[in-house]
Amino acid sequence: MQLTPVIAIHMTAALGALVTGPIALWARKGTAQRPRLHRAFGYAWVTLMLATAISALFIRDFSLPNIAGYTPIHLLVPVTLFGLFGAFWFLAKKNIVGHRKTMQRLYFQACIGAGVFTLLPSRYLGQLVWGQWLGLT
Repeated sequence: MQLTPVIAIHMTAALGALVTGPIALWARKGTAQRPRLHRAFGYAWVTLMLATAISALFIRDFSLPNIAGYTPIHLLVPVTLFGLFGAFWFLAKKNIVGHRKTMQRLYFQACIGAGVFTLLPSRYLGQLVWGQWLGLT
């Protein structure tokens, strides 16, 4: 696999979401709440997650166990889309606790969990990191 425009868009959006998410989560924690910062970074994070999920549909890998080029990590696409829908549904119902828990879970599953999975040595990004940076190729 090589770096294509779709993979570049996907990686950029995913890295942006990885960095943006904690700021959105932190802005509503504790006694000093920052609603404007939370909302701005929250919408940015949602946009980046949508870009990440949608671009993932165009990335296929036929070398790993797959179905029509879709590997197990592609299961995070519906998880992400349903999670985002659920989080906004909770907001519409004024269920802030449900919104918070959904967004926290989604960040840790779709950003942290997927990030760890993509750094496996058999994956494209893992080969870049471990192969070039640590000289393991």
